[in-house]
Amino acid sequence: MIKPKTTEEIEKLAEGGHRLAEILSRLADACQPGVAVKDLDVQVQEMIAPEDSAAFYNYQPVGAPRPYPSHVCVSVNDEIVHGIASESDHVLEDGDVVTVDMGLLHEGLITDSARTIVVGESTDEKDRLLKTCHAALMAGIDAITPDGHVGDISAAIQKRIGNDYSIFRELVGHGVGYSVHEDPAVPNFGRAGTGPKLPVGTVIAIEPMIGLGSDSVLADSDGYTYRTNDASLSAHFEHTVAVTPTGGRILTHNQ
Repeated sequence: MIKPKTTEEIEKLAEGGHRLAEILSRLADACQPGVAVKDLDVQVQEMIAPEDSAAFYNYQPVGAPRPYPSHVCVSVNDEIVHGIASESDHVLEDGDVVTVDMGLLHEGLITDSARTIVVGESTDEKDRLLKTCHAALMAGIDAITPDGHVGDISAAIQKRIGNDYSIFRELVGHGVGYSVHEDPAVPNFGRAGTGPKLPVGTVIAIEPMIGLGSDSVLADSDGYTYRTNDASLSAHFEHTVAVTPTGGRILTHNQ
């Protein structure tokens, strides 16, 4: 069941989203050759304001074997999502494709956002992958209308991705705000005009995840990390967005 937020709650989410965007920008800048992924989890704790907290830390989704043990998800190369920074032994290298993904609890409400970057020197192939994924996110946001359907977003994302990249269909966006995962699910593929309606006040995390290779995924033994089945690279961009009378409002923008 979709739980629309009030105008006041959306303003609180916007403030939290701004704080989250600033943290992710600093984390992306910190992703340099020679930096240990584990150290990023330490750094993010120092970036969070005392009155806020990391929404993923100690969160245990239904079916998960244990609470999530990191303050931020850092997924590197063949890892698509939910890489556990606090347990990683990886040291970033030139050319690594890195996704930083985090939820922030601010004044009792949660925002969720992610971005993918290339450490050091990139390539045309990696740049195109990231550009396409980000453009798909924006296409999905642009497709939002009051009382539109989830399928409008899904279809716009799928159309922008096209046929040159895979879509990991098992991994989808979701409602967010009162908890990390709420209704509705927001797939990255679909048909316009289908799926649940989105009343004004709905807040969702839209997050296309695309790859260079196979669209199948592997669940890691750590209970959280999803990897590409063929060790190919992927990208992941995410914004928390509110449905307003004029369309989608991004709540996790840098301001």
